Amino acid sequence: MSEARFSLGRCVMTRGAQAALQAAGQTPFEFLARHQAGDWGEVDAQDRRENEFSVSRHLRLLSAYRTSQDERLWVITEADRSATTILLPEEY
Repeated sequence: MSEARFSLGRCVMTRGAQAALQAAGQTPFEFLARHQAGDWGEVDAQDRRENEFSVSRHLRLLSAYRTSQDERLWVITEADRSATTILLPEEY
């Protein structure tokens, strides 16, 4: 995976995301690594541009991925880079 582009801060995960990853037999680390490297996953072009703008300006970052069981996950890093959360979209 590519080099980290920003700090994740404290990493946390909701119960729903934890259950989805467990059901898929996956760990959060693969999604955190993709997010931190700037692989934003399944976001649209505007969100991709917004993330690229936000990396160096310390604004919030959002990535969207799917587990191997097709469950959608979001990874959100706070603007101050104090925390990154893995959650299901309906948990937002």
